[in-house]
Amino acid sequence: MSPISPTLEGFRAALRRPSLTFAEIGWRWTVGAVAWALLIFSFIQYLDTLPVTPADATLLATQQPLLVGKAISHIFRGSLNRAAFTFLVAALAVAVLWIVAASLGRAATVCALLDHFRRDGAGDSTPISSSLHLPALRCLLALNFLRVALTLAAILAFIAAAVMASFASPGTSPQPTLAFMLFLPFAALICIVWQTLNWLLSLAAIFGVRDGDDPSSALTAAVAFSRDHAGPVFAVSTWTGLAHLVAIGVAGTAVSLPLAFLEFVPARLITAAVVLVILAYFAIVDWLYIARLGGYICITEMPEAVAIHAPSLLPPSTGQPSPPQTAIDRDEPILSDLPNLAPET
Repeated sequence: MSPISPTLEGFRAALRRPSLTFAEIGWRWTVGAVAWALLIFSFIQYLDTLPVTPADATLLATQQPLLVGKAISHIFRGSLNRAAFTFLVAALAVAVLWIVAASLGRAATVCALLDHFRRDGAGDSTPISSSLHLPALRCLLALNFLRVALTLAAILAFIAAAVMASFASPGTSPQPTLAFMLFLPFAALICIVWQTLNWLLSLAAIFGVRDGDDPSSALTAAVAFSRDHAGPVFAVSTWTGLAHLVAIGVAGTAVSLPLAFLEFVPARLITAAVVLVILAYFAIVDWLYIARLGGYICITEMPEAVAIHAPSLLPPSTGQPSPPQTAIDRDEPILSDLPNLAPET
């Protein structure tokens, strides 16, 4: 079997199976819409609970910046606890929803991609079932829970890094530049560690669905897979990452174009155009994620086609006759050490 490109196979699978992209868009956008709706509703409800006295209303009516600032500080005084509690409840609800939706959505896409590449590897059109079992679903739930916990740990690490950097800029002698320079390497290290571990957890979902392993076994398989197929995995990640960067550049340019006509076009049309561009960008990102996932699954399901065999040790033929053999034939009787083997004359 000739070597194939897992990157091209991933893009081909994403093009041939658009339903996978729609499924990815479905569960991701559902979670995003619920999160935004919950955030807006919680914010409105929080504003309704703020006490506004007649004195505060009088100060706000003056429209003087100093008096308005005093009124706002008095209104929000003592309400930060309620705001923090509301944010924690909303974040917990969104996290639970994301864990469940991501597990079901990833199970559906991985099973469909496994069927796609196993059918191609078999060389026929007979569907090969890759049904999802309860242990695989439990593994996905655990892996996604670990991803949420990892994100929370990264946020806490950012806060801790900011607090540690603030010690270099006390109130008596502020040095914001020094504090920022101290915070920057910690932030970069946190981002690298979070990105690497999050990538491994997302990669482990493939083995959790395919093999029905527990989370630890799936993580072990993901680490071994990334080590044994470092070249193809790097190629898939690099090309899809470059495509993502191109999508970001195109989306940024497309967003800036409507803003240039803000003085001539109604604001509602500009807002609608910007929202459409952002939604199109998110759809392209989801399609690229399916392509990258398909490339990884292609490597797992067709390793003999992806692997590049080592070249032969024999030199290639040049079409010219080989030189005469000058080595001594050790099987000649005259060279034997045994007596009476030489031919008699």
